[in-house]
Amino acid sequence: MQIREIMTRDVEVVAPGDTIQRAAKLMDELNVGVLPVCEGPKLVGMVTDRDITVRATSVGKAPGECKVAEVMTDEPRYCYEDDVVSDVSRLMGDMQIRRVPVLDGSDHLIGIVSLGDIATNSDRPQTVADTLGQVSEPSAPDRG
Repeated sequence: MQIREIMTRDVEVVAPGDTIQRAAKLMDELNVGVLPVCEGPKLVGMVTDRDITVRATSVGKAPGECKVAEVMTDEPRYCYEDDVVSDVSRLMGDMQIRRVPVLDGSDHLIGIVSLGDIATNSDRPQTVADTLGQVSEPSAPDRG
């Protein structure tokens, strides 16, 4: 099975120059915890509700002034629409991530695939369980 068969299409995005307030408001409206960050159709990062909290709110940055570029994860992991689901599942486990942006052959964002998408469309429950276990393993805290 390929990622194109299970991914979510037409995802909302934010730009690096948008404020984190706009990103948070969009997350609230969509009931999501992550947004791709794009310059046009090109993926340049990912921003999560946790990024906003830990990298901005915790250090006193003003939501209406702080830009997404200041808190986003740049160089995000991604997959292609024709990748095999089991390979992307392995990537999620290895990188401890629950969502992966999906690109087309021109490296343009066309969707996102979540661990939930894989779980609800998989005929291999053990693979899903293994991936969830890897994603959920605690990592050492960053105290730096």
